[in-house]
Formats: sequence, structure tokens, C-alpha cells
Amino acid sequence: MGLGTWNTFDADAALARDVVGAALAAGVRVFDSSPMYRGAERSLGEALDGRRDGAVVATKIWARSLDEGREQFRRQLEWYGRVDLEQAHNLVLWREHLDWLERERDAGRVGRIGVTHYDPSAFDELADALRTGRFDAVQLPYNPRERECERELLPLAAELGVPVIVMRPLGAGRLVDKRPAPEELEALGVETWPQALLKWALSDERVDVVIPATKRPDRAGENAAAGEPPWLDAAQRALVERIAAR
Repeated sequence: MGLGTWNTFDADAALARDVVGAALAAGVRVFDSSPMYRGAERSLGEALDGRRDGAVVATKIWARSLDEGREQFRRQLEWYGRVDLEQAHNLVLWREHLDWLERERDAGRVGRIGVTHYDPSAFDELADALRTGRFDAVQLPYNPRERECERELLPLAAELGVPVIVMRPLGAGRLVDKRPAPEELEALGVETWPQALLKWALSDERVDVVIPATKRPDRAGENAAAGEPPWLDAAQRALVERIAAR
């Protein structure tokens, strides 16, 4: 289980410290951000001050020029010391950025290089990027209402041995207002509906980590509980899908 930072604490470093602290206490280690997320990168850096070694920072380059991308990376090094996973965000200028990112990886300032996109219309290009063999991870949307990645990207990632990070496991918040009956949650082995959605994605053996975002420290701990087995079987995943479709 990871923690996303899109549309959550932005430039509020105090809130970031509370949410990140609760996530770390619950066993979360992967923290995902981006220059796109307003002040979230800086806030995450402040939240990890003094506890950076216990975290895996996955952030992104989101720049339409090489100079802008390198400046984003310079700031990230100031905030984090190193970037464990640097991702070409939304495929923006990914071929050009990949060349210098590989040099940074060789120099030890970047651990792994990934690539992301949120829109199914870009999934063909995302697949092309993976087929270059130059990426170490892929980030994509996956939940019971967004399953386009099952057609090609999840099988391709499995074939290539590329770890998968799932964004929008809660449907950007659109799926969390469902109200399953208590007996349905019991049948799923969870306490909350968001936990069921998170476990639904993690129960796909091709998925490595999910990164729900939250502004609430208590929710960060609650979500983390979904990262523990047992995983959902086929019948339980089908039940989650039916509830999500209501």
C-alpha cells in the first residue's frame, strides 16, 4: 500500500506531516507525487524530514522542455536527497527525458525509471514505451469502473516483468459513496468499502502497489489495512464489481 498526493495536502506542510506520519505508522512506505500537484512535492519533502530512510519516494518529471525537466529534478534532489522512482508523467516528452534520466540512474541519484498515463486514449503509446525495455515501472488507473488496462497493459507488464503502480483505485473518489450491506463487507473480509476497492486492485497478481490519496490521517491508516492478505478470490472480486456498478 502506498500514498498518493494528488489533490490532497498541496502546499500544506503541516497537514502533510500528519498524513504521512499516520501512513508511515501504518506500514506505508511508497509515497507518490508530481510537479503537477501544486506544492505537494515540497510538502512531502518536509513531511519526510528526519524519516526519509523509511520511505520510497516516487515522483515525476512533467515538463515540455529538457531544461524545465532538469530544474524539476534539481528541486526534487533538494527535497528528497535522491528519487527512488522517477516517472515520465503522462508521457510528456518521454523519449527526450528518458536519455538524461538514465544517466541520473547510472549516477545513483535515481533508483528506477517509470512512466505513467491516466487516459485510456494514450494506452497504446504507453504500451509502446514499455516495449522499449527502458522502463522499470508503469503507473496506470485501475478500479472496478476503469478496467481498460486489462486489455493490453497489465498482460504486457506481466510479460516484461515491469512492476505496476495503480492510481485512482478509488475512482478519484467517485466510488467511495457506495453503501454495501454489513454482510457484504463481511463476505469480503474488510471493515470498510474503500478497503474493499483497494483490495480488489491488489488482488490482481499483476499489481504491485496502489496509491490512494487522502487528506485524513485516520483514513491513511485505515487504507493501509487493505494492503495485508488474504486477497480477494474471483467471487469476492466479482462482488466488489457488482457493488461498484450500483
